[in-house]
Amino acid sequence: MGGKLKGLGVLAGACASLLLAIGPAGANPRLVVDVNSLKVLEHEDIFQKWYPASLTKLMTAYTTFRAIKSGRITLETPVVMTKNAAAEPASKMYFKPGQALTLDNALKMMLVKSANDVAVAIGETVSGSDAAFIQQMNAEALRIGMTSSRFINANGLPGAGQYTTARDLAVLAITIKREFPQYSGYFALEGFTTGKKNFPNYNMLIGRFDGADGMKTGFICASGFNQVSSATRNGRSVVSVVLGADSLGGRADESARLLQMGLTSSGAGSPGLGKIAPYGPTRDSVTDISKQICSKAAAKIRSEGRDEVGRQKLLSPYIHEINRPLKLVYAGLIPGAETQSAKGAQAQSAAAQGDVANVPIPVPRPAY
Repeated sequence: MGGKLKGLGVLAGACASLLLAIGPAGANPRLVVDVNSLKVLEHEDIFQKWYPASLTKLMTAYTTFRAIKSGRITLETPVVMTKNAAAEPASKMYFKPGQALTLDNALKMMLVKSANDVAVAIGETVSGSDAAFIQQMNAEALRIGMTSSRFINANGLPGAGQYTTARDLAVLAITIKREFPQYSGYFALEGFTTGKKNFPNYNMLIGRFDGADGMKTGFICASGFNQVSSATRNGRSVVSVVLGADSLGGRADESARLLQMGLTSSGAGSPGLGKIAPYGPTRDSVTDISKQICSKAAAKIRSEGRDEVGRQKLLSPYIHEINRPLKLVYAGLIPGAETQSAKGAQAQSAAAQGDVANVPIPVPRPAY
């Protein structure tokens, strides 16, 4: 089961019972770590290989930030939708080849809507081709110490050879927060609007958990419902990772529990993230929980977890409703850029990276 550490005191009364009821039912990977001290307040199976799903887009964002820092591109650089990028399956923005948007708006769409087509277009813009960007992603991952991760695309769609661990995702999240605090706003958006349609953030903690300030969610059948979250209160910042939850609500509830623990625990006696030696079952293959997550029985349970208007029920006492309109930022295409940039929509259709694994992809993406 691994070295789960308990850093939160026992809560009294009904609140304690509620927390017990919504606590993790299985041994899926999870952890919470203090961003400044790197103390790990709770961890479970953090070295187990897992499909990252759209958490991959954190690596895409980080690689892009590094390119901006080097001066190769700016937030105003046009991101052209190529034929290769436009062919990616949903979740997507459905832009046509030749249409263009600024990198600034592309990042908003990728991190809020989790748009797979935009993620690939960003990578092609940053590195010149899909293949070159994937190579850069993996080089950056190794450089920052993600020792058990490998990426085969920019968006997280499942394929042979794509994997990560909860430990590596924590390293990535902390690195982003430490190295690029100026871009933290991208991960904390409640949503964006194109002027014609509004897109709320899939992260159900943004605006609902006190201090929540990011970061990213992900879902495919093989991985279950994943979430990397961060929160800051009174100058203290923590990051949590939850992999393999059984629902949108389940990953939000567990993320809230971990964040609350991290923000209210002293961390005394907790190990540092870099001091935890690998543990748990040695497994070369990536865990695949498709049968549990995308079965008819599991879908029925999730449908019963919605209220009368179809919203996901949340059980955490730390998550509250947003009793106001969502704060939306604008993100749209560059007016008139389609014809000008259509010439460049050509050559960036690089060969697909890796063979597609026999892993079911849910279509359409579940909404909340």
